[in-house]
Amino acid sequence: MNPLDEPDSEPTPIELAVDESERSQRWQWLVFSVVIGLLVWLLAPVLTPFVISMLLGYLGDPLVDRLERARLGRTTSVFVVFFTMILMLALVLLLLAPLLSDQIRHFVEQMPTYAGWLRNTVLPWINAHTRIDLAPYIDPQQLVAMLREHWEKAGGVAINVIGGLSRSSVVLFEFFTNLCLVPVLTFYFLRDWDVLVARVDALLPRHVQPTIARLARESDEMLGGFLRGQMAVMVTLGIVYTIGLWLVGLDLALLIGLIAGLVSFVPYLGVVTGVLLGVIAALVQYGDGWHVLLVLVVFTIGPTLESFVLIPKLVGNKIGMHPVGVIFALMAGGRLFGFLGILLALPISAVAMVLLRYAHARYTSSALYAGPTQIAEPRALVVVDHRARATDANDEAGEPPPSAS
Repeated sequence: MNPLDEPDSEPTPIELAVDESERSQRWQWLVFSVVIGLLVWLLAPVLTPFVISMLLGYLGDPLVDRLERARLGRTTSVFVVFFTMILMLALVLLLLAPLLSDQIRHFVEQMPTYAGWLRNTVLPWINAHTRIDLAPYIDPQQLVAMLREHWEKAGGVAINVIGGLSRSSVVLFEFFTNLCLVPVLTFYFLRDWDVLVARVDALLPRHVQPTIARLARESDEMLGGFLRGQMAVMVTLGIVYTIGLWLVGLDLALLIGLIAGLVSFVPYLGVVTGVLLGVIAALVQYGDGWHVLLVLVVFTIGPTLESFVLIPKLVGNKIGMHPVGVIFALMAGGRLFGFLGILLALPISAVAMVLLRYAHARYTSSALYAGPTQIAEPRALVVVDHRARATDANDEAGEPPPSAS
């Protein structure tokens, strides 16, 4: 009987025990993940300051490590990074927030001007060039009233929230407790981040530790490429756009520049949004083509700077998170877990993308994807009759065949 035709041998008891142990471990990991998700959902209000502090610690740890390599102590490095973060946050709250509030208020006051420009300039131009009369279908005054109504509702909601905080002593106590906890927890996360990572690594089962460590490094590269790299690009572009539009002379330079910078993580969306808003603002404010050209110059310099300077220096070759994945993660996280879900959306989506990539690699290298292995047919042996070959050669040359000895 051909040994290739023999059926596969039955699994041994040891192999069966190993398979049963692996299935049991998978069920244990599944139950553990479900329990962790349930606890996160139940303890969301309590976990919010811890998650904020953990994200700040994650962002600041590379700077602390770099200062450590520059012969500063760990505690000294943590103090430097911590107070730098506090100073930047204070500058944002004290300088940027009032300016942004003034810009929004100015935009609300200028809404009738924008409505008049839409009614007297845009709609007649569309009608003259396309023969489409949109005036009966678009009422600028109604649009302005709708925007003001939503703005007043948003302001009323904010006033009600602040009033509720002031009237409820328990909610007010929780708010200020969380506000005081965040800097304290951030300091300790910055100081002990490497120790926490090492302890988590020591708790991993040894047979899966190399795989989990590799996936964790890939998740860190993906999340870090977005948070540390793409976020820096977004902030820098927002500053460049704001300064450029301010030099052009637009009243809404800060508002338009920040919006264009914040949405620039989606390719081309920041430029398109900035050009659209900047051109409209220039036409309404000045009504000439020169300022429109200056706006286009600003939004030409920004993408050029992003492509040749910011991306190579701040992001490099890191594979960041896809913009569609970022938008979906933020929306899904906010829907499921509220504000805590928004905070956890990016880390969880980075891990999920790495796990999906790992599952795809495992699937494409499995027998399920490749199908049953094909056993190659044994090659037939070819016997060459040298005497016949020699006879044929002699016949062609006209010589008698050699005699057999």
